[in-house]
Amino acid sequence: MSPLSLTIAINDYDHVRDLLAGRVEAEGISLTALNFEVEEIFFRFVRFREWDISEMSMGKYVSLRAGGDDTLTAIPVFPSRLFRHSGIYVRSDGAVRAPGDLRGKRIGVPEWSQTAVIYMVGLLRREYSVALEDVDWVQAGVNEPGRPEKAALRLPDTVRLTRVADKTLTGMLRAGELDAVMSAHPPESYEKGEAWIRRLFEDHAPVELEYYRKTGIFPIMHTVAIRREVYDRHRWIAMNLLEAFEAAKRRSLARLREYNTARIPLPWLPTKAKEIAQIFGEDFWPYGVEPNRRTLEAFLAFAYEQGVCQRLLKLEELFAPETASRFRV
Repeated sequence: MSPLSLTIAINDYDHVRDLLAGRVEAEGISLTALNFEVEEIFFRFVRFREWDISEMSMGKYVSLRAGGDDTLTAIPVFPSRLFRHSGIYVRSDGAVRAPGDLRGKRIGVPEWSQTAVIYMVGLLRREYSVALEDVDWVQAGVNEPGRPEKAALRLPDTVRLTRVADKTLTGMLRAGELDAVMSAHPPESYEKGEAWIRRLFEDHAPVELEYYRKTGIFPIMHTVAIRREVYDRHRWIAMNLLEAFEAAKRRSLARLREYNTARIPLPWLPTKAKEIAQIFGEDFWPYGVEPNRRTLEAFLAFAYEQGVCQRLLKLEELFAPETASRFRV
């Protein structure tokens, strides 16, 4: 029997590369891999469903599912994870020196439903008692004006969100019209090293480590989604894909630990991988539902509280049921 031919679009991560290159195979599946920047992947898949399997923004995915769109299902593979304390930017000469200083201030976001923003807003609320209604929120493009919101929102009545079409978040922060900006990608001025802008948590890694130790949350940015019509015709592909992604990831983690060969051009990488394993466990990039339950449930709560999801989703609604029991803790 010939393998099932499927097309997948995903970023060029080391932990998926062996699957996309054919060094790891998904049983019964022949994958054609497409590699674009994630913004293009999300836009084309959400708008046009151009391929069968896709990397997918968690924010967009949960918004669609909560709104009744069941044309996609996901598998608990998480190609992108990132702590987000580093994504809050302020003026170097401004009054904001600590998270609590953001009460009563104006904060800019590129999209209210951006996954990174959902985590950052939740972080401020849960860890620093900065409530949604304590802030005047402004939505605009980070470096270019005119960025639209991509999800249907049902904002709480207490949330004040103003959309600005003719200015940028970076420009408004520089002009003093905003007190802070939250963004998944650093503003250009920060990337250029301009002195007027800084991160709220400039030395963010120790703060993020303490956050993980306290909450158990390792933020998940992206998942892997399958077009529902493909999944419904071939339900076995969900588990086979999950197993293949897991095998590719484990090969990547093994490369990080190699002392005799520097597969990735960073010094002391095996030592750092050992240190990380002591904190996060030997599998410090876990797939599956159960090892990520705390993070996923926190994210669903954040998204519902912030009006990104029209209802509070149950974790079991997100992923193909065949995959739910895999990789139990």
